Amino acid sequence: MSTQTLFDRSSSPNASSGRRTRFFAVLLTVLILQIFTPLLSAAGNEAQSTGTDVFSPYADPLQPFQLLWGDTHVHTSYSTDAALLGNSLGPEQAYRFARGETVTSSTGLRVGLKHPLDFLVIADHSENLGLAPMMVESNPELLSSSFGKKLNGYFRAGDLLKSMVFYDEQVGKSIDPIPLSESTKSAMWQRMTAAAEKYNSPGTFTALIAYEWTGTPGGSNLHRNVVYRDGKERADSILPFTAFDSTDPEALWDWMSRYEDVSGGKVLAIPHNGNLSNGLMFDDSSLSGEPLNTNYARRRMRWEPVYEVTQIKGDGETHPLLSSDDEFADFETWDTGSYTAAKKPGMIAREYAREALKRGLLYQQSLGVNPFKFGMVGGTDSHTSLATSEEDNFFGKAPPFEPSAQDTRFFENIIGHYPDPDGVDYAMPHARVSASGLTAVWATTNTREAIWDALKRREVYATTGTRIRVRLFAGYGFCLEDLTRSDFASYGYANGVPMGGELQGAGENESPAFIIQAERAPEGANLDRIQIIKGWIDSSGESQERIYDVAVSGHRSIDKKGRARTPIGNTVDEKSLIYSNAIGSARLEAFWRDPAFAREQGAVYYARVLEIPTPRWTSYDAGRFGVELPPNVPLTIQERAYTSPVWYWPTT
Repeated sequence: MSTQTLFDRSSSPNASSGRRTRFFAVLLTVLILQIFTPLLSAAGNEAQSTGTDVFSPYADPLQPFQLLWGDTHVHTSYSTDAALLGNSLGPEQAYRFARGETVTSSTGLRVGLKHPLDFLVIADHSENLGLAPMMVESNPELLSSSFGKKLNGYFRAGDLLKSMVFYDEQVGKSIDPIPLSESTKSAMWQRMTAAAEKYNSPGTFTALIAYEWTGTPGGSNLHRNVVYRDGKERADSILPFTAFDSTDPEALWDWMSRYEDVSGGKVLAIPHNGNLSNGLMFDDSSLSGEPLNTNYARRRMRWEPVYEVTQIKGDGETHPLLSSDDEFADFETWDTGSYTAAKKPGMIAREYAREALKRGLLYQQSLGVNPFKFGMVGGTDSHTSLATSEEDNFFGKAPPFEPSAQDTRFFENIIGHYPDPDGVDYAMPHARVSASGLTAVWATTNTREAIWDALKRREVYATTGTRIRVRLFAGYGFCLEDLTRSDFASYGYANGVPMGGELQGAGENESPAFIIQAERAPEGANLDRIQIIKGWIDSSGESQERIYDVAVSGHRSIDKKGRARTPIGNTVDEKSLIYSNAIGSARLEAFWRDPAFAREQGAVYYARVLEIPTPRWTSYDAGRFGVELPPNVPLTIQERAYTSPVWYWPTT
């Protein structure tokens, strides 16, 4: 048998002619490929680099389709108060824990998260940042001062209480007790930024560089977390601002402006929930005593686009004295006082988010600028380095309050250590601390820049620790059918504004319409309802509020006033602490058009989404350790989410 080549399939004359034709065709193809393949490859590379020839609509995302979860407020052992309370975990352990690793707490307990976070903001106090590590390392500059040497002695002897009292006595005077050199301060700050760089992994986990400015004038909490859009190189260009420099937020804004000028970077500040501010957080005057003016309003809104509405020290959405028609207003309420004094009449109205949003409309009317136009975020304010916000996995405010059967866990006071000038008892025990909260961010990618940008444009929302998924759009042309569109989000962006957005003056026959989708947390509790909270200015120039139930689960109905007053029920078994998702809904959605809209009146709207009742962390603790449930705390709570608002203002 003769051996045949690729082109020798037949012995016929026609076959021979066909063989020659095929041979030349293949040869021509090879030559063409040799000539044009480099050109085609270059064209492909050019298209890839310029983005002009990409098939996937998500290769260069322009819209924020990713929902990211994070904690915007965690303290490590680099915060002096955390370290003097026994926290031995530094920034690296905090990042590892947030990323999903199991770590060992300061009290020796192994701890992990059910689901890792997507991002973390370590906001250690800028005042004496890294003091504890310096004591551990016997820093010679620290030990050269009499104060530093004495504090170090208490600390190394293990007498943390004496260390804390000794340190607080000096810091309470707003004077830096340890005037360290710029180089030493810079070295501690650069350790923080280096840890953030190490654990920042774009697309997987974001470590935002930040610090806390702890302004506490007269013992009132005006603290802010300063969050950078930038990486280490820019963040290292100027040292963080401290309360030793000034306790006035306006001085912090001056520093923020200077940082941006010096570094070319960007920063924003997140005010803490105001229920410990004793009326100063949303006051009608600046800290210097001047009535709020246009310049103040513009600066505040530039530097503080979001507000921490919920955290360990209680919930800051509203108060029953301010929202008497809101049956859900009395939630994780802290209203006894600040760090050094009890609450006085009139203070509460200047401390809560809902009231501030309403009063912001009045300032918009009088000044032409709204100083209280903020989005909603949540953080833990944990001083354990552990971002734990789940009721069954709550590690408390600081190491002395980590899980145990000891009385400290429930009964040791968080505030009320200093005597009130009028002798009023304003103490708040740790049992009243909230396992809260989290920040949800609608972002294009999981990067510092995308998350920071979402905070800046207020496309974020807060939860009390749960992971309820919420999406909201507002516009004039939405209808009921839009809820079921396959392109819900894209259509929402194209025809309205997301949470945090603003609607311009409505036409003669137009009114704001909202489309909202909400889903329960993975492996979490079902949803009770979706509500729209509306604030507006009435015809007499007064601010008002009203609650609308826009979607409810079960067989309940919404009455003509827009309310469903029938509670969802409660399935929690008091002995086993097991609840059932036999009530509520895994998913709720709503189309709602404002039935009382007046186009000449300014208004603000936000959504509140509530879960069915579930056990509170104190109940889990009582069952786990076989101790009695502390008094004055509920057996169950209804976790919730607060979206950033949408504002309407009539055109002039």
